[in-house]
Amino acid sequence: MTSSLPAIGSWLARRAENVAAAMLGAMFLAFILQIVFRYVLGLPIGWTHEISVILWIWLVLWGASFVVTEREEIRFDIIYGAVGPGPRRVMMLITAAALIALYSLSFPAVLDYVTFMKVEKTGYLKIRFDWLFSIYIVFAVATIIRYIWLAWQALRGAAPEEFDPTKASSGV
Repeated sequence: MTSSLPAIGSWLARRAENVAAAMLGAMFLAFILQIVFRYVLGLPIGWTHEISVILWIWLVLWGASFVVTEREEIRFDIIYGAVGPGPRRVMMLITAAALIALYSLSFPAVLDYVTFMKVEKTGYLKIRFDWLFSIYIVFAVATIIRYIWLAWQALRGAAPEEFDPTKASSGV
């Protein structure tokens, strides 16, 4: 069972990337449709803009929750790369404690706000805002779990990877 966990995790990571790619594709199609209707046919339609904005919100938060790895996150590389494994572990523990505390303390208010927003709907597609904003709840829970795991790893002695500028890329 233990040996199959990395394979399951890898499979789930690829599916998360597939979902993100599908959202990006749908957003691009809506954008192209918006251009064609507005500038070619002279019939501006609003729902394409709305769906593009919704997909962008979901794409960013979905990606941050399930696609972007810890080493791909933004950090102060000039400081982080200048220190050894011990200080990097301390930085990870401080960062993890701060983020876990902030997201955990804000979670009840976020949950209240998202559930309250069921009373509002989007202008064109009439999507309830609680459904639209529900991805933030997923993001907050995923972030809390991620940083609990990273803090646990740091406490067990595993230092975060050292930044290697030769391996940095634009993601393209």
